[in-house]
Amino acid sequence: MSSRALSPVLGVVLLLVVTVALAGVVATAALDASMPSSPPNAAVDLRVDADANRLTFVHRGGDALDVTAVTVRVRIDGTSLAVQPPVPFFSADGFRPGPTGPFNSGSGSEWTAGERTSFRLAGTNEPAISPEATVAVTLSLDGTVIAELEETA
Repeated sequence: MSSRALSPVLGVVLLLVVTVALAGVVATAALDASMPSSPPNAAVDLRVDADANRLTFVHRGGDALDVTAVTVRVRIDGTSLAVQPPVPFFSADGFRPGPTGPFNSGSGSEWTAGERTSFRLAGTNEPAISPEATVAVTLSLDGTVIAELEETA
């Protein structure tokens, strides 16, 4: 039996093993990249004060939210606000300066369970919150809706 005949067979087997291992690594990476990560799960309550033209949000529990990735869209009696809140902010057109909690740009960027945040509409932003108005708010994180809230003023 010659050892020369064994070398090409061994080379082919090793090449096959390396190819299969690389294919497994590439397949695993591709599957991980294509699997969407689940959006954060958070319970949020909305409170509306028509007299103060204020919306208050309470993070009741669940995952912490990165406020810099949150989008807030407000509708009053089915009509979108002329100017939507640019969360986080301190002073913005259509809103009274100094929102509280994590919506304030001076706060940290994380909104955690137990924290409350609010903002007030300016008189220049329409429609105003009138008594008995239905206020609907959609909270999104990186384009994925995480909460749809509705409350009567």
